Amino acid sequence: MSTSAIVPGVTVIAKSTSTPQITTAATLSTSPSTNSRVINKEGFRSIQDQVDRETPPANRVSFSLDMAAQAGYSINVNDPGLITLVNKLQDVFTTVGVQNPIDLPQIAVVGSQSSGKSSVLENIVGRDFLPRGTGIVTRRPLILQLINRTSTTHPQTNGVNGEIKSSDRESNVDEWGEFLHIPGQKFHDFNKIREEIVKETESKTGRNAGISPAPINLRIYSPNVLTLTLVDLPGLTKVPVGDQPRDIEKQIKDMVLKQIQKPNAIILAVTAANTDLANSDGLKLAREVDPEGQRTIGVLTKVDLMDEGTDVVEILAGRIIPLRLGYVPVVNRGQRDIENKKAISFALENEKNFFENHKAYRNKSSYCGTPYLARKLNLILMMHIKQTLPDIKARISSSLQKYAAELGTLGDSMLGNSANIVLNIITEFAQEYRTVLDGNNQELSSVELSGGARISFVFHELYSNGVKAVDPFDQVKDIDIRTILYNSSGSSPALFVGTTAFELIVKQQIKRLEEPSLKCVSLVYDELVRILSQLLNKQLFRRYPQLKEKFHAVVVSFFKKAMDPTNKLVRDLVAMESCYINTGHPDFLNGHRAMAIVNDRHNAAKPTQVDPKTGKPLPPAVPPRAASPSLDAISSGNETGFFGSFFAPKNKKKMAAMESPPPQLKASGTLSEKEGQEVEVIKLLINSYFNITRRTMIDMVPKAIMLTLVQFTKVEMQRELLENMYRTNELDDLLKESDYTIRRRKECQQMVESLSRASEIVSQVQ
Repeated sequence: MSTSAIVPGVTVIAKSTSTPQITTAATLSTSPSTNSRVINKEGFRSIQDQVDRETPPANRVSFSLDMAAQAGYSINVNDPGLITLVNKLQDVFTTVGVQNPIDLPQIAVVGSQSSGKSSVLENIVGRDFLPRGTGIVTRRPLILQLINRTSTTHPQTNGVNGEIKSSDRESNVDEWGEFLHIPGQKFHDFNKIREEIVKETESKTGRNAGISPAPINLRIYSPNVLTLTLVDLPGLTKVPVGDQPRDIEKQIKDMVLKQIQKPNAIILAVTAANTDLANSDGLKLAREVDPEGQRTIGVLTKVDLMDEGTDVVEILAGRIIPLRLGYVPVVNRGQRDIENKKAISFALENEKNFFENHKAYRNKSSYCGTPYLARKLNLILMMHIKQTLPDIKARISSSLQKYAAELGTLGDSMLGNSANIVLNIITEFAQEYRTVLDGNNQELSSVELSGGARISFVFHELYSNGVKAVDPFDQVKDIDIRTILYNSSGSSPALFVGTTAFELIVKQQIKRLEEPSLKCVSLVYDELVRILSQLLNKQLFRRYPQLKEKFHAVVVSFFKKAMDPTNKLVRDLVAMESCYINTGHPDFLNGHRAMAIVNDRHNAAKPTQVDPKTGKPLPPAVPPRAASPSLDAISSGNETGFFGSFFAPKNKKKMAAMESPPPQLKASGTLSEKEGQEVEVIKLLINSYFNITRRTMIDMVPKAIMLTLVQFTKVEMQRELLENMYRTNELDDLLKESDYTIRRRKECQQMVESLSRASEIVSQVQ
């Protein structure tokens, strides 16, 4: 049958053989004489939509050669370059032994154990080569790369028969298989290929029924195959049998999903036609990752085993579960045919006769069977590769840059002499420490404060506000001040406000500034340790964990050593302020001004007496110079001073008895007017001087910390590190790389190597 007769306007180069074998290798190329159409991001939708519009619903078929013709493409069967390109990329990553970071186009075969997956693949290849048996036979993904090659001898019949032994290399010189894990070895005996698959599977999974995600790469060269790449996955199962793990269903499902959830994967869902399509495990799993069926192809096996009078025409027409890429019915060999080693060539002949003679399929027999499935997969895969090639190039380029940059940060395994390496690291660290404190580093953040800016925040925000928040009168009340005034006057009542009381109280309050000042030192120390941690988080120190630990220990010890003189200096500053009260300070509110302010306040609070005749305010009455309180006035109880409660009129008997004062003589009663004024004067003076001291501490404490802690460590850092780390007997131990660095460098080197080769491969395609 000529394929050009199927589709007018499509150029197909094909070889005719005596048997209905697949002898073409279709590859998609754009015809220069036609208006080419670029496949858009919707994948195959535009081409399929055109077919749907131009074809009556009853006659709609799946994506095939005629669609390429309608889209303006021509098929050149001797140009398998696109699929070969992807095969090379797969080999690159598998050979190096790294996980493929690029989502390459591939066809993933999914289906249940009894759906006929293996038979479909063997029919496409035309040879028996897959392991057979009960339970899970495919326990590792098999990446099957079919390569069409020109025959150098007369075409041989596929399959095993009595005349040709596949173990004879000369009798089958044009057809062989190669495994990627055994490079250079050709397997002309396909029975040996089966044995090698079993052997390689057991090397990873053992002889039990376990599975492994590590793929086996098998490449088959033959003039009887289309250039195609398929990934055979373990068959889906429900119930563990024998030695199978209890969670075997989940393990297989996870492995299959990992392969088919990639956007560039085309899903080949194999389903037995003699079962309900709604119960298809392969289609169910495909719908999870491809709910609209945009990249799923359905394969219906066992069509010949359906009950008489039933067919799959409704499914092929897309009326049951529609798929954008459609369905293809095939007829596989039965179990008895396999056991009797019936040649696949005869099975393909039987398949052709079945579809050509069946009343439901004979009108569309050219769109049924394994040869059509192979051509369809070949065409779809090439179009998919052509669509995704620009994205693959971009991904390879970006991944190569990423891993090359990481490899650069990891550095070589050994840079040179140990002493020189440590010396360079110490010098670089000290320089970077100074740079971070000064704010001159190149990695300035626009999101948050860092380095020296955080220390400035501690000084001018935290410490400044902390000192300003100290209230000198939150612990000293007016009654306490009155008591201090009486105590400071001794045995003779004071005629003026006592200096001793003022100094005593203000010194107590100044000493309260020591706590926030020492807290400021601690906060700056924390910021220096924070800077140290940031510097040690760089890739260089992750590379040498022992060097990092040594750096951390030496520098933290250095900071702690600098803390002692810093704390002492800060304490001395507070002691200096409390030691000498400089009442001659130009900003200090002296006693005369304080008394004048208090008098003004009291006079303003008193009501002004007015002359009833003239309406003018009367001058304040001046008490007589010699006036003194009389005994009657004293005994009247109007005087309520410090000792009022002990000698009140109600205690005349005690007054007469003159009892000794109590052991604890505390202030009681309310403040008299005179006492109130004296307390107010003292408070004004304390507040004035305390504000002066606060300003001094806010100015001087940061200077002290900068001198003895920040600046000292900045200047002496390199000397300290050299003294404690530059010791010949320890250098080699310090430069032992971490296991992570060694492992990661190897991974990056492998990635860079594989991506570089991949980049060279894709750069050959324009």
